Amino acid sequence: MPYFHVVFTLPHELNPLALKHPGLIYKFLFKAAWETLNLFGKKELNAQIGMIAVLHTWGQNLSLHPHLHCIVPAGGVSQSGNWKHSKYNRKFLFSVKALSKMFRAKLVHLLRQSPLLINPCTYDTLFSKNWVVYAKKPFGKPEHVIEYLGRYSHKVAISNHRIIQVNKHKNRVKFSAKNYRNGAQKISIDLSMLDFIKKFQLHILPKGFTRIRHYGCLSSSWKKTKLPRIQAQLYGKPLPSIHKKSTQQPTNLLRKCPKCKKGTLITIAEFSGRAPPKSLIVYIRSQYPYS
Repeated sequence: MPYFHVVFTLPHELNPLALKHPGLIYKFLFKAAWETLNLFGKKELNAQIGMIAVLHTWGQNLSLHPHLHCIVPAGGVSQSGNWKHSKYNRKFLFSVKALSKMFRAKLVHLLRQSPLLINPCTYDTLFSKNWVVYAKKPFGKPEHVIEYLGRYSHKVAISNHRIIQVNKHKNRVKFSAKNYRNGAQKISIDLSMLDFIKKFQLHILPKGFTRIRHYGCLSSSWKKTKLPRIQAQLYGKPLPSIHKKSTQQPTNLLRKCPKCKKGTLITIAEFSGRAPPKSLIVYIRSQYPYS
């Protein structure tokens, strides 16, 4: 089943509000994105679609650039409880222009209803701009979805391999970045240590904020009750459920925990990847916590 990759981005005019009220503005970003996709799913598919959304707040140069990376299946669950494939005959699941207009209206509506003080002329500025919801072509295989989530779900603003030099004597930090306005050409950015720290601090989320969220038919409640039936329709049988104290697994799948050497690990899935590591094995610990 194809999965689509959709990106919802806040316009830079809202960056001051995002800095002052990050928890509220990022909550609005999640809410507006899901309400937009959910509405299109009900109107165009007459089905309950799903979404996995991951919040990123940075650009390559560490500037504030809040956006959501969303994984959306090409279909949904009908009112009868059966899986309904989308009849997309275009590159994307829904019209990108229509999604953009609806997303803008939803987000501005949330801002109007909030206790935040915002100059009315700012609303005019927001509506005068063409908001762009970016949509990529479907992932090739479900394994590619898993690989994507594995690479991007727990990223921070900058990884170590992008830091070229730390000059302690001159208090300077140099790091690499891609200039997407110039064909993703690689450039180097040199900042004072203080400026580098200030930019990195822009992307520290409020304590307890959930940056990965699941919605619709991909939410936790659906996974527990309705997902097995959907899996049976799509794959002929539901995927095996794994219980913490199950003793029914084949002995060749039971392994000792590499950490504490005591717990029992059960292999539930194995995926081949396109990039290192070449294979990914997912384990569930059955008896002992990590030591």
